[in-house]
Amino acid sequence: MKNRIISLILTFTLLFALGAVLTACNPSEPEQATDAATGAPVTPNVTAPKVDTKVMVLNGTTGFGMATLMEINSKGGALNQYTFSVESDASNITAALINGSVDIAALPTNAAAALNAKKPGAVKVLAVNTLGVLYLMSSENETITSMEDLRGKTVYCPAQNPTFIFSYICKENGLIPGTDVTIDSTSYAQPAELRTALAAGKVDIAVLPEPMVTIAKNANDKLSVDLDLTAEWDKCATPGSLAQGCVVVRTEFANEHPEAITAFLKEYKASIDFVKDTPDQAAQHIAAHGIFAQAPVAEKAIPNCNLCFLTGEEMAAKLTEFYTILHGIAPAAVGNAIPGNDLYYILEA
Repeated sequence: MKNRIISLILTFTLLFALGAVLTACNPSEPEQATDAATGAPVTPNVTAPKVDTKVMVLNGTTGFGMATLMEINSKGGALNQYTFSVESDASNITAALINGSVDIAALPTNAAAALNAKKPGAVKVLAVNTLGVLYLMSSENETITSMEDLRGKTVYCPAQNPTFIFSYICKENGLIPGTDVTIDSTSYAQPAELRTALAAGKVDIAVLPEPMVTIAKNANDKLSVDLDLTAEWDKCATPGSLAQGCVVVRTEFANEHPEAITAFLKEYKASIDFVKDTPDQAAQHIAAHGIFAQAPVAEKAIPNCNLCFLTGEEMAAKLTEFYTILHGIAPAAVGNAIPGNDLYYILEA
């Protein structure tokens, strides 16, 4: 509880610095702005121009952490002049990064690697924003308490990354896909399709991401969440290396506007912290800005979305391990090459 209170205090301190207006006890005395990182008083540079920054967000959990920054920006309180847009297809985001119509974007980590392979040096990863969001669910017909309980079973899984991740976890637990466990990623390739099938009783065991897990349980209260696949991953690999979501910047924009990147990272961290610590209010921001339509579902899902803010060497180390593992399972998922350290934007100490 103490840590939560401290986190909320720090978050609201930053929101003051970003321009949130509160009523003072003595309106004749203006509030003192504070440094976002230290809380020390600072004198705002009112003449510093805001940098026009186009930001594209993928809807769903990858975009959740951006919601409160979008809300602050809509009220004119952000440090940069952001223009936000929300996309449902990651390929549209990568295309926009390539053609220069967007400066910063939140998207899956494997999409960042594939883009780097397609156009080396075009982007830099600024931060990891989401760790694992996958869970194994089952109907009342099944009792699953461990990976071993999946031996001889059929598990339905969305295509691409969820299948690759689950396959790795199976192999590390001595379950050979196709021999010891059947992984069906074609019958219901899209998460929404699989969620509907599970809730309707058409399948008994499924791997789903949040917020599809929450939606499925709302539709069928007999469903159970049996395994947190992030926890299972952490048993097989370096804990915290299941890095599924990130935010990237066009390298050209970063080189031209380093001060805008510093400001963005400060604001983005505060936004993620606010979403994690205040899911009820953040869910309203998520719905208001089109990241996910159902605020009540988003509020329930946020605690299970593993939102985070990892930068610098920690970000690079965890992503390198994730990319190495993913490359070993499905090389094309990361552009047939493990990215080097030049993919990562690391601020000098």
